[in-house]
Amino acid sequence: MLGAAVTFVELLYHSIVRDIRKQSGNAALGFFIVMAQSLVMLAVFALMYTVLGLRTLAIRGDFVVFLLTGIFLLLTHNRAIQSVMKGASPTDPMNLHTPMNTLLSIAATALSGLYMNIMSIVVILFVVNMLRGSLELYNPAGLLLPFFFAWASGVAIGMLFLVARPFAPRVVPILSQMYRRANMITSGKMLPANYMTAGMVQWFSWNPLFHVIDQSRGEAFVNYTPLRSNMEYPIYFTIVALTLGLMVEAWLRKNMSASWGKR
Repeated sequence: MLGAAVTFVELLYHSIVRDIRKQSGNAALGFFIVMAQSLVMLAVFALMYTVLGLRTLAIRGDFVVFLLTGIFLLLTHNRAIQSVMKGASPTDPMNLHTPMNTLLSIAATALSGLYMNIMSIVVILFVVNMLRGSLELYNPAGLLLPFFFAWASGVAIGMLFLVARPFAPRVVPILSQMYRRANMITSGKMLPANYMTAGMVQWFSWNPLFHVIDQSRGEAFVNYTPLRSNMEYPIYFTIVALTLGLMVEAWLRKNMSASWGKR
């Protein structure tokens, strides 16, 4: 068992490195692309809040922290979905060579995306801290759990899209893109949950990212206590969705063939 575990970790490491290099041909270039995307979105939303006069909707405190807690978690969630959906199918040529398998491929793509996100966030926070002098965070350690489940829930949803793709190869990518676009609104990154009416919350509360972002702001701001969100929902949602995705993936691994799309 120890030997198998060591072999799995070694294969996972090489798969992660291969996936990072495959994305842009160069690991450093891929990192800068991810960081640039985050910076561009941060700048766009800061400009939008300023021009449209929406800063009154933000939580009283550090406005940059308000933007970061929404944008970073949104990008982490959406990138996790995209990463997992790139996971190889059972008929992929790479998975025909043992001990490589689909679970290893999916884990590698998910962890490579997480690694790139963590590195870009660390660098951006360092730069922002250097330029502004400091960042006002109420409980920095408390932000780790919301960040992890922003990624984990994205992995779980990506698994559902991945295992559904063989049954509807043209429809599933469209649905995935629609979901990621809808997260721009339904994630609640622009408006804190406590500021919403009861009717508005019903349109947002189905989304695990909505709960994660709101809980992260409760940890980032001393004067904000989340009243309409919780961490239990994204945790249970992630466990259930990931379990369903793994069950279907195990069935596909045994039954899917190269002639699947020709049936």
